[in-house]
Amino acid sequence: MLLRRRARMLRWLVPARLGPVWMWKVLLLFVALAFAGQLLGVIFNKSVHPVTRSIFSSPDAQGPSLGSCQPHNHIMFLKTHKTASSTVLNMLYRFGEEHDLRFALPLGYQLGYPLPFNAHRVKGYQGPNAVEFHIMGNHMRFYKPEVEKVMPADTFYFSIIRDPVALAESSFAYYKEVAPAFRKTKGLGDFADDPMKYYDPRLRNNHYARNLLWFDFGMDHNINFSVALAKHGVAMIRQTFKLILVSEYFDQSMILLRHALCWPLDAVVSFSLNARQQKPSNTGRTSGSWVGRAADIAIVGNKGGIPQFKALPNMSLTEEQREKLRRWNALDWYVYKAFNQTFWEEVTKFGHAKMEEEVAILRTRREELARVCLKDGGKPVEAHRIRDKSIRPFQSGLIKILGYELQPGLDAVTRAACLRMIRPEIQYKDLLDAKQFPRAPAAQAQPPQDAPEAGKSSVFRPDLSRTGERVLGGDAPERKMLEPQRDWDRSHLLRNNQTLMQRQENRKSSPTLLWRVSH
Repeated sequence: MLLRRRARMLRWLVPARLGPVWMWKVLLLFVALAFAGQLLGVIFNKSVHPVTRSIFSSPDAQGPSLGSCQPHNHIMFLKTHKTASSTVLNMLYRFGEEHDLRFALPLGYQLGYPLPFNAHRVKGYQGPNAVEFHIMGNHMRFYKPEVEKVMPADTFYFSIIRDPVALAESSFAYYKEVAPAFRKTKGLGDFADDPMKYYDPRLRNNHYARNLLWFDFGMDHNINFSVALAKHGVAMIRQTFKLILVSEYFDQSMILLRHALCWPLDAVVSFSLNARQQKPSNTGRTSGSWVGRAADIAIVGNKGGIPQFKALPNMSLTEEQREKLRRWNALDWYVYKAFNQTFWEEVTKFGHAKMEEEVAILRTRREELARVCLKDGGKPVEAHRIRDKSIRPFQSGLIKILGYELQPGLDAVTRAACLRMIRPEIQYKDLLDAKQFPRAPAAQAQPPQDAPEAGKSSVFRPDLSRTGERVLGGDAPERKMLEPQRDWDRSHLLRNNQTLMQRQENRKSSPTLLWRVSH
């Protein structure tokens, strides 16, 4: 009897303490629904992949605020030689391609260089104001009246310069077999000691050996130096060009350029293009000290499948020889000093503290993009080691031009953006040319089949069918010489520019300067 009473008491106490049975049923139903929802969520997440966000769409891509300015899209860049100008041109190519802008592209690979620029050297040019061109930047010898026929009145003009001694070192290495004045010498020091022993102004391509900046700006580089003449030339450059960058201060130059053009940070972040090989070869020899220190030997040909090598000349310079080169390139030296001073005046106006801050941001962003985009941390490699034959850099002179390999496994958006940053100049020009001047599928040329294999010497062969340039030589592949290659290393003058050269020779009214300010 006592046990029955206790059992009834327990049955009464337990529901009272824990609640009625219906509440338990509701609770169990909610638990079951929650579990089912979680299970369905897991299944859904596995079947639907989230959209990958590219590093190029991150907030860091924009950089520090530029205020309310509007981006420039009418731009003329005078691409001077051996001044990191290929890297700058890559930025213009990228920005223009991304924003569907129209380029003033050459018929070949240069705008009639080394003759003074003529508007009819632009592919698709139909007369002043007939076609809107946004960006011009391929190699030319500047001639303002003709440039103004192509580019709109609100065009932003800029260029880049380099210390004439460093420029001479790079020019000597790159054009040693092209410029007669360099070809005859034992080394750069030998040339510096007595330039007139080797230099003949009448010989083609010798402009690479004296006052190359002055020449590219369109002025007479052989004229005897005078302060009055040099000041006049600087004044003409200053009146036309809104900004002159300095190669030795490339990152600071990019910050000034970014603010001048009102461009996002990623538009001026770059990897060094057209860089020379810096490590000595495995022969154990040394080539002397110079900017970047070129390799001891370079492949200069291929015969019977066997690479042919030629030793680089002595590139070492004493301080006395460096000073002799400054005197030999006195016009360039005056221009460099003048615009180096102007450059730092611009930095002062910008603010030194602000400049240091933005340069640090630029460098951090470059390192970040290099880690994402480039294999082996962004270390440049020899052309024949790049597996993607379409991005192997063009080889010229006695030195090896290095390139980059992309990081494997990139998503499509990131890979396309990274590829634009490392695509060599010639291939990029061909790509833009194909977009601006599309052809019927039946007329398109097949991709080049003669790209180099590992261990063999060769160069990238441009699309000749698009440029209209001819193949010279016999039928044997190893005996062919391409006109774009000769045009690229400046050893060929196009026949239809002879009339323009005659006009230049007959221009008696202005013997010193080849172009005049039209304002």
